[in-house]
Amino acid sequence: MASHPTIDGLSAHAYRIPTDGPESDGTLDWTSTTLVVAEVEAGGEVGIGYTYSDAAAATLINGKFRDAITGIDAFAIPRATAAILQDARNLGRSGLVATAISAVDAALWDLKGKLLGQPVATLLGAARDRVPLYGSGGFTNYAIARLRRQLGGCADDGMRWVKMKIGSDPIADPERVAAVRDAIGDVGLFVDANGGYDRKEAAAMAERIADYDVAWFEEPVSSDDLEGLRLLRERVPGGMRIAAGEYGYDLFYFRQMLEAKSVDVLQADASRCLGISGFLQVDALCSAYGVPLSAHCAPSLHLHAALAATKFWHQEWFYDHVRIEQMLFDGAPQSEHGVIRADLSRPGLGFELKWSDAAQFEV
Repeated sequence: MASHPTIDGLSAHAYRIPTDGPESDGTLDWTSTTLVVAEVEAGGEVGIGYTYSDAAAATLINGKFRDAITGIDAFAIPRATAAILQDARNLGRSGLVATAISAVDAALWDLKGKLLGQPVATLLGAARDRVPLYGSGGFTNYAIARLRRQLGGCADDGMRWVKMKIGSDPIADPERVAAVRDAIGDVGLFVDANGGYDRKEAAAMAERIADYDVAWFEEPVSSDDLEGLRLLRERVPGGMRIAAGEYGYDLFYFRQMLEAKSVDVLQADASRCLGISGFLQVDALCSAYGVPLSAHCAPSLHLHAALAATKFWHQEWFYDHVRIEQMLFDGAPQSEHGVIRADLSRPGLGFELKWSDAAQFEV
């Protein structure tokens, strides 16, 4: 039996890309987004993966992670991830470490596909041929006119749902929700507070915006407040789903969230939850608990895993990340009538970094 190539190189670069204007949600303001791209080499091929994190994630990848996986079978992705986790034990596995591992795991899947000449969706076994999108943006610092223009545009493009940010100004939020409802017609409306309310505030807000047919209330309280999420899930109007999970970094967190009956929809982010491998493990948990799975942000990264996930519902088409990925990745998917499809003629994850275009943003 022929042996598989072994990993003989791992590196990472970080890029800080300015937003096209200040952005805010219920708990944070920002003017730039940092993209960390990992490259793993074996058998004359190079796989790439990425995360949205801090530039320090690239330092981890270029140091401890490189040493941990050099020489491992390039097809043995679980072994490589386990080696990194063991080496990073004293750093903690959540947060920054998990985002760095996520980029490497995605790069390993991209590499495997390239070595085999197959798209990752084919290697995993596709459950569908397209991924439904929900348009996402509507930042809390946007004027009403821009809110209507941005999210109304998503509805015009054929998306079945849109999501807006709330939480930084509870007095103004109902008016903003009403304006978006008017702009999108009968398209599904989601709101995301990013943990900006306490339990009482969130319950009151749910009642105030129920008349606008809000179908999804994301992180009405902190996603670490599992009891609070459960209480709200039991209290909010029947047509309003409670969603959370984007800050899950490992399977233990997602299991705790599901065991606590905290959500109607579980979110997972492959750029945080240990990559493609971690995302598919979360999908298995969702199958066991009978809860739908939604992919948070990073649409290019999720595409192939989303095609394979059995409990998958939809992908967030997040304004910031769509803008970055269209600008810096060759092969980034394009929305067509509210869905994206993979180009199955391209092996691996189907995208490549435009190195010359990215160079101006490197940090």
